[in-house]
Amino acid sequence: METQKIDPNQTENLERAYLLPIHKCSSESFPVGEFLTIGRETTNKIPLDDPFVSSRHVRIEKRQRGYLLRDLQSRNGTYLNGTPIIEAYLSNNDKVMIGESLFIFSKLNRQQAAMSSENKDWNLQLQRLPVIANTDYTVLVIGPSGTGKEIISKWLHENSARKPYPYITINCSALSENLIESELFGHVKGAFTGATEDRKGAFEAARGGTLFLDEIGDLPLSLQPKLLRALENNEIRPVGSDKSIQTNVRIIAATHKNLKQRVYKGEFREDLFHRLNICRVTPPALINRMEDFESLLYQFAKEQKVAFSFRAIESLKNHTWPGNIRELKNVIIRAAAYFPGKRIQEEDLGQILEKDLEGEDIRFSDSDSDSLPPLKEIEKSLIISKMQKYSGNQRRVAEELKMPKSTLNDKIKLYGINPKHYKKRGKL
Repeated sequence: METQKIDPNQTENLERAYLLPIHKCSSESFPVGEFLTIGRETTNKIPLDDPFVSSRHVRIEKRQRGYLLRDLQSRNGTYLNGTPIIEAYLSNNDKVMIGESLFIFSKLNRQQAAMSSENKDWNLQLQRLPVIANTDYTVLVIGPSGTGKEIISKWLHENSARKPYPYITINCSALSENLIESELFGHVKGAFTGATEDRKGAFEAARGGTLFLDEIGDLPLSLQPKLLRALENNEIRPVGSDKSIQTNVRIIAATHKNLKQRVYKGEFREDLFHRLNICRVTPPALINRMEDFESLLYQFAKEQKVAFSFRAIESLKNHTWPGNIRELKNVIIRAAAYFPGKRIQEEDLGQILEKDLEGEDIRFSDSDSDSLPPLKEIEKSLIISKMQKYSGNQRRVAEELKMPKSTLNDKIKLYGINPKHYKKRGKL
């Protein structure tokens, strides 16, 4: 153990700093302030119930240069990025290990470090992204098309220790079964017709970094055991080779399909599903996070230098947005192209909205939730049919189903039904 050499001439402007615990799924952020102590005693700012932690184990104090981490002669030591230290200045995203607890030292609190949402449920997931980013666990992103699954994947890579290394994307639905094996694992010269030289696959191209497997639900069943073996053993075998190669890559997979249903149908291996489903992120459809609609619209409008009238924005809120955030962004781009330099009015919307994509109930139904028992499915379908009949009027639906409105409300929440889907839209 050695003391890090401190150069007083170097300065690092860290006006605020936080410790983000990643030893458990937590939304907490501990502000450091002028100083912060960690130890087993409850008088510490961060008390840890851990036999490997001393009563007063470590202290972080603010200095002119930055924040100094100092081990307080603890019994089992303090580790900074895997190295035991006596004292050392902290940098953004450093990992501090104390006993069995791991913390990230960050300039941002957990909410600032992640993307944010006004939707409570989605925001809870977003606050966990810094925790997920600072692990090497496999991530499964399940959500409707157009909800930003690849944006989430890139964010996780950019905010991880693997950021300096490659970020590679493979779309599992865009390649034939023969090609995708070579794309993933590579091939050797002569492995098949046209293989005129050795070729690295995505696992090797992404070495040290992140491999994003988009549309993982479309991965051919015959290739799933090979992917599972790559994840379990951290090794791959190029097509035509008799030698295995050790891998070093983080996997993030995404799909808009219900993988559990595909498992039940025998179309997706259950062991691969569980191996992928370690950390899960489920971005909602835009219609289910309309609290964010205006902020998203203003963000895209600012990028495209286009403006919308109040009445136009209110009318846009009545659209069902089957293409989700991707569709909203396309509409903004189309508005900038069709009406350069003009404030978009309500009467202009018919030219920029993709009305042919609309439907009475176009939404993400192939969710990642557990399949309901048959009687529950029947009940859910019945409620949906009445919602369609009465345009989302819950009072009339409750009357026809002969149940209290409060009971209907509970069932709507249970089945994830959004009454806004069924309301009549205003004229555009």
